[in-house]
Amino acid sequence: MSSKQLWQPSSPEKTQIHHFKSVVNRKHGISISSYHDLWNWSVSEPAQFWEEIWHYTSIKAHKPYVQVWEPNAPLFPRPQFFQGSRLNFAENLLFPAGCPDDDTVAIIAATETDREYITWQDLRERVRRCSSALRESGVRIGDRVAGFVGNHANSVVVMLAATCIGACWTGISPDTGVHAVLERLQQVEPKVLFADNASIYNGKLHGMHRKIRDLISELSCLERVVVLETVKSYGFDFNGIDLQHGTVSSYASFLAEIQDRTAPLHFESLVPDHPVYILYSSGTTGPPKPIVHGALGTLLQHKKEHVLHCDIRPGDRLFYFSTTTWMMWHWLVSGLATGATIVLYDGSPLRPLDPEGGKGEMAMPRLIDELNITHFGTSAKYLSILEQAALNPRRHPHRPVTLRSLKAVFSTASPLAPSTFEYIYSTFHPDVLLGSITGGTDILSLFGASCPILPVNKGEIQCRALGMAVTAYDYAGNDIGFSGEPGDLVCTQPFPAQPVMFWPPGPEGAQRYRKSYFDVFGPRVWHHGDFVALNPETGGLIMLGRSDGVLKPAGVRFGSAEIYNIILKHFADEIEDSLCIGRRREGIDTDEMVILFVKLAAASNEFPTTISQDLVARIQAVVRKELSPRHVPGIIDICPEIPLTSNGKKVENAVKQILCGLNIKTGASVANVACLDWYRHWAEKHP
Repeated sequence: MSSKQLWQPSSPEKTQIHHFKSVVNRKHGISISSYHDLWNWSVSEPAQFWEEIWHYTSIKAHKPYVQVWEPNAPLFPRPQFFQGSRLNFAENLLFPAGCPDDDTVAIIAATETDREYITWQDLRERVRRCSSALRESGVRIGDRVAGFVGNHANSVVVMLAATCIGACWTGISPDTGVHAVLERLQQVEPKVLFADNASIYNGKLHGMHRKIRDLISELSCLERVVVLETVKSYGFDFNGIDLQHGTVSSYASFLAEIQDRTAPLHFESLVPDHPVYILYSSGTTGPPKPIVHGALGTLLQHKKEHVLHCDIRPGDRLFYFSTTTWMMWHWLVSGLATGATIVLYDGSPLRPLDPEGGKGEMAMPRLIDELNITHFGTSAKYLSILEQAALNPRRHPHRPVTLRSLKAVFSTASPLAPSTFEYIYSTFHPDVLLGSITGGTDILSLFGASCPILPVNKGEIQCRALGMAVTAYDYAGNDIGFSGEPGDLVCTQPFPAQPVMFWPPGPEGAQRYRKSYFDVFGPRVWHHGDFVALNPETGGLIMLGRSDGVLKPAGVRFGSAEIYNIILKHFADEIEDSLCIGRRREGIDTDEMVILFVKLAAASNEFPTTISQDLVARIQAVVRKELSPRHVPGIIDICPEIPLTSNGKKVENAVKQILCGLNIKTGASVANVACLDWYRHWAEKHP
């Protein structure tokens, strides 16, 4: 292996993607040998490729398609895929191909203290009862059903019950503030709201009474509110929880009202683009945009990624640490469609999972061992926390773990630093597939994916996902592809997981859709908003940050992730986190200045007033040596906190606009929004 290669597949011929390649060769009379050959075929013959995905992943349909897609269609307006077919999203998750035995475990739901094992038979029965209750409550095709819920089994049950009927599900995590929830739900007007009675995080109980009361007082669209007994020891007080035109009840009462208790589990037969999920843009600088995803596009993409890119099979156990708000929750739940067991976790990832707990960072490695998780997913931020703690779970002095079941580790939400790649292979296991992946809420799936028949190279996403015509454009719209130069990540061919629309339906939503992705390069090029370089030697992707976080001092473009990687690699003991921003104010600055804010890993809670000039000099010297003189920040200063979204993404754009003197309305998606006031004061003091 080269110095950058950290893993090589030992038995590529045993993977599902290898078998898929053989099927394609035989059916189409071609001789594809490598992954990159397969990718080239998938984007040069997209109709044939997506048709093979339909058959190979065993999409369950009520009516066959008459056409895969219209050749040469632009990305906008969005073309239709598999026209003529009819299907149901929930049915494909509840009755996967090669359906597991009824008594096989479908879901394992874990909290900081409890475990719940749900069989396929039990899951279907729960969905049957909930869908009956929803139908009798008046929920119909096209209605919206919302969840203000944590990552537990009932969240999956009520989502599947809603999508059985043809209602559209939208989920929001219960740690979200009321204002942020209203920003979303007031736009999509759900008919029914499911909410947790309480949640437990890091051992602390958080009751939901006040939040639910405040929410429903502002949501006149609601006809039914159902409170789930998520924390059984918490007695929920229904006093003061009233709907003007509807009913509020417990989940037990909701189910007890069912009139026809023998009604079978029924799946509505729906068109491929029927809305199944509504997710929301980050909303860091304004109201979040509701992004509507269709049933078949979501299903095809997720099954393709799970089966081919992740090699997930029936009997495997798939885990992703996620909230119900994040796209990765939806990606995780689709694991049911492969016949795998999905593992849900509701709680802190750093909370010890047993009375003898020990070091908090061991929580997730212990869960891997306890539940025999085969595919473990999390955020890059969590893995960097473990790296900074120098934790080796297999050599823990008190409670080591074996991680013997682990086949793959997935990381997303932000670029995974090269040093973290090395950390995973030196501490978790030397023979796991480390899949740094990238995509987004916008597509509910991946542009850059893992691949079990390719090597893992330090600091790189292994490949462009099959069927995704990904390349890099420079600022002028030239395809710079595998030049190795950084550019904007774009996709140049339609794909099934494009959003079916933005809410609201009609001209306003269409304008939102177009402006989000097609204003930069036109209707035939999806402009995603990521800054990327494609490695001509490996075919991998190097993520450099968001396009709105691109730094351009003296006209040289580079991504903030390059600076973050340097900080994590060389200053992890001194710096907890960092934020790199380009500042150029209209009419004031002739060039952009790079400003680096660092949050010190201080032993005390006291915030120092000045940064050590020795630390500044050392950072500048390392950046100059490992990157270039043009990468060196013009100003380095300390900050008390880094603004983050609830998924742990750094909120660069809001700070950039503050520093550039723009008057922005910051959306409530910034989890620690109060810290932005510090940056406003900093900007005033540094004119």
